[in-house]
Amino acid sequence: MNITIVGTGYVGLVTGTTLAELGNSVYCVDIDQKKVEGMKQGIVPIYEPNLEEMFLRNIQSERLFFTTNLKEALDKSEVIYLALPTPPGEDGSADLSYVLKVANDIGEMMTDYKVVVNKSTVPVGTADKVSEVIASKTQIPFDVVSNPEFLREGFAVEDSMNPARVVVGSSSDRAKDIMAQIYQPFTNTGIPIIFMDEKSSELTKYASNSFLAVKITFMNEIANYCEKVGADVDKVRLGMGSDDRIGHRFLFPGIGYGGSCFPKDVKALIKSGKDENFNFQILEATENVNSSQKVILVSEIEKYFGGSLEGKTIAFWGLAFKANTDDIREASSLDNIELLLQKGAKVVAYDLIAEANVRKILGDKITYAKTMYDAAENADALFIATEWSEFKNPNFKILGEKLKNKAIFDGRNMFPLEIPEQNGFFYKSIGRKTVLQ
Repeated sequence: MNITIVGTGYVGLVTGTTLAELGNSVYCVDIDQKKVEGMKQGIVPIYEPNLEEMFLRNIQSERLFFTTNLKEALDKSEVIYLALPTPPGEDGSADLSYVLKVANDIGEMMTDYKVVVNKSTVPVGTADKVSEVIASKTQIPFDVVSNPEFLREGFAVEDSMNPARVVVGSSSDRAKDIMAQIYQPFTNTGIPIIFMDEKSSELTKYASNSFLAVKITFMNEIANYCEKVGADVDKVRLGMGSDDRIGHRFLFPGIGYGGSCFPKDVKALIKSGKDENFNFQILEATENVNSSQKVILVSEIEKYFGGSLEGKTIAFWGLAFKANTDDIREASSLDNIELLLQKGAKVVAYDLIAEANVRKILGDKITYAKTMYDAAENADALFIATEWSEFKNPNFKILGEKLKNKAIFDGRNMFPLEIPEQNGFFYKSIGRKTVLQ
């Protein structure tokens, strides 16, 4: 099948590459000429493990194409996926201007039947709005489908090729048949495709992400309580997760959630509720707790240094909001760095994957190291903000020699407590006892 993907951000590029891998001819459209030319040359504009190999394979197989010309791609395709940004406005509502602008363009350009697929995360009722915009521009038949993505950054290729389920919202039998054909390679292997109405499909995405944000935040609350009463959150987590009604995933405490999805989707669902005179109390509490959780270790660093961070140098391991991505949107690292700088500290950071994106925001406000040990050179303490694999088993002897103080503040609980203890480090993590020197 010939398919157009409008938007080559994280969702659009992974979706387009996956659909090409499934044997379709995919035309990816983006307004950024430089980006499009780079992709034509095989340059992947985002970091995602295993994406480049699949990306290049499908370019070479002539199933994956890139253009700035929407009309050209539209004329070749029966199905058009909208994978456009829906950034939060000041009130938390999702900005649909990109989606509706492209819907308007499709209505003006289409010459035969199309299935328009909302892949972007959008509020309930967006399919109706897209339909209204297209219908205002054409008499040609079309259908609008909701088909939310459930990709985890860092595991997007795995998730896209082996999804837990495919959710499709449509009231059109014709559109359902086409979507079933696209996803037949999945259903043939037992992966379920769940058909529902458009509004339920749209809400499924928001509800899923918001529930996971609540789950993470609840675990962080439990972790903070563990410290008050002397319990160990790692033991509590294992005990809870062994209950198959709860499960082990998203029970790892830390310095809050971030990224492009959870913060935005929680805000958008809260705003959508208010628009209907409904108050999502649990989500409002989740936002408040997460905001505090993200910087919970800064006060601990202050305490360690007797109440003042003025002139202190903090080594920072990790800038991405999570491992295996270069995404820094809503990253806890940025909140912590901003607060440390406000308190007079200097920051030397190491994250080769996310560094370029942070430079665009912070410039020379902080120093960037080429290795994890270079970041620790003459630093007063170490802060771990991202769970990159290379941080899991460092050389504590070298680390201790580099740091002025053998002090680690770990926002991701990277080490068993006995490891820093055996190596003579002060070690403060989340929800566990503090290891004293």
